[in-house]
Amino acid sequence: MKIFTSAQVHELDKFTIENEPIKSIDLMERAAKALTQAISNSWGYTTPVIVFAGPGNNGGDALAVARMLIDMNYEVVVYLFNITGHLSEDCLINKRRLIEKRSRALIEVTQEFEPPHLEEGMLVVDGLFGSGLNKPLAGGFSSLVKYINASPAQVVSLDVPSGLMTEDNTYNVRANIIRANMTLTLQLPKLSFLFPENQIFIGKLKVLDIRLSKEGMNKIDANYTLLEESDIRQRMLKRDPFVHKGTMGSALIIAGSYGMCGASVLATKACLRAGAGKVYAHTPKRNSSILQISVPEAIIQFDREETSFSEAVDTEEFKALGIGPGLGTSEQTAIAIIAQLRRTQCPIVADADAINILANHRAWLQQLPKGIIMTPHIKEFDRLEGHSNDSFERLMKARDLAERIQGYVLLKGHHSSLCLPDGHIIFNSTGNAGMATAGSGDVLTGIITGLLARGYNQENACIVGMYLHGLAGDIAARELGEESVIASDLIQYLPYAFKRLTE
Repeated sequence: MKIFTSAQVHELDKFTIENEPIKSIDLMERAAKALTQAISNSWGYTTPVIVFAGPGNNGGDALAVARMLIDMNYEVVVYLFNITGHLSEDCLINKRRLIEKRSRALIEVTQEFEPPHLEEGMLVVDGLFGSGLNKPLAGGFSSLVKYINASPAQVVSLDVPSGLMTEDNTYNVRANIIRANMTLTLQLPKLSFLFPENQIFIGKLKVLDIRLSKEGMNKIDANYTLLEESDIRQRMLKRDPFVHKGTMGSALIIAGSYGMCGASVLATKACLRAGAGKVYAHTPKRNSSILQISVPEAIIQFDREETSFSEAVDTEEFKALGIGPGLGTSEQTAIAIIAQLRRTQCPIVADADAINILANHRAWLQQLPKGIIMTPHIKEFDRLEGHSNDSFERLMKARDLAERIQGYVLLKGHHSSLCLPDGHIIFNSTGNAGMATAGSGDVLTGIITGLLARGYNQENACIVGMYLHGLAGDIAARELGEESVIASDLIQYLPYAFKRLTE
């Protein structure tokens, strides 16, 4: 699923109007019907409704919704803000239609505004500003937003909570953004909806299909994509009936210092579950018993040191390398890691302490092989690229890093984002809060490494890997509840995720 910028949404609207063809006012009517239906599905006709409509097309949507709610016997009062004396053409048409329907329902605000009393049990329909907003709200509108947010009334926002910009909110004024209980967005989610700090404004999100042109969606190039199950199914490799372990690829996992053997266990098990034919686990000698008992299917390769990774190893026989979980950041290990990254010829997944070490030795970033996959969580990424004020700023840094090193940066989170070397960004749509537990990232490292060994290229290994990882977490949460999911559960339910995608 493509995610369009506000400019591209406008372009898609225009394409639909010109090529369906359909008048813009009729397209607004179609959108209003979908919005009204969604509102009536959640709030009964006995709910008093206050509609706040702005002067643009978002306000036009709100006026049309108000008219349709009146037709359904809702008690509706509408405040139309026409401060400058200029309404958009479609907003003006819907103003006239509402007056014809019930003129006393409309209060047009041109100068002074006496806000209505908002109380519990009321519904506020927020149609002040939509996806075209490009600066923070100020003045009277910011005061109105604060008034609405302070009230006990329920709030439903049309398309976008007023005050929230669809992409970059780095320098927005968060106090001047509507905090909706529900957001009814049109056709496609907006980029800013995927960032955790914006969830407080969005509430429950519903995406409404208003039948914008599929041809237009296909023609418009998008820099952002949200994964759907169909995207993954078409990337899945089939297992030939005549394969053997030698043809399914060998993977090497370098993970786990003494006291952190669990990271090695999780990454190695996940790598095996992802389909690799053979998995070697390189670990300090003191971890040997734990690994051999915990993962009997793995081949153990001992480091010469008792407690840490100390020296790069040969990787000629391997199809993929996963390195970093639980290794520690001692100087000896740091030197071993950069030596390993420089000499390895197969695809690499660098995670956890491999990233922390690069953050401590930033000049080494220039020595990374092309095509490397880095899987930092937010704190690891901030150590590497500096503190970010919000998720959008961090995402732009991750995109720039992927382009700079010509590699893949998978920034982990609720909607994990994969930044490709060409600047495209792909968001994951699976996963849940139960996966916020130690070791989840080690499992992801193992899965992607296993898929690389299995024969996936870097891009597809990342895409399929993060989707499977999240899907396994969703299945685990459904069976166990989010509170009780632990990292090893992700490995346990990974076969069920594969099964769902391959059946």
